[in-house]
Amino acid sequence: MAPSRDRLVVSASTVLQLAPHVVFRFDDTRQRWIMMAPERLMLPDEQAVEILQLVDGKAGVSAIVDTLAARYTQAPRELIAKDVTAMLQDLLDKGCLASGPSDAAG
Repeated sequence: MAPSRDRLVVSASTVLQLAPHVVFRFDDTRQRWIMMAPERLMLPDEQAVEILQLVDGKAGVSAIVDTLAARYTQAPRELIAKDVTAMLQDLLDKGCLASGPSDAAG
């Protein structure tokens, strides 16, 4: 049996970055943002792109939510936080994101 590794759960203080094997960039051919991993191509929607552009290995989830809440004042911050956290958790679980250097201790 393979050794189990603890699952990182995304919280407001979690700092994330792209996993080393993942590339997030604008693709001129497709005229849209893409995420590439070995044997995988993902086409994030507009909301996902806005979130991913803020994932830099320095900002915590709370700071990302604050930035988005300031841009989209018509949406309740709690709803933005819920959606951002769910998306980041999904990408983290799929191995597309990793704990950022600022979050290495916790």
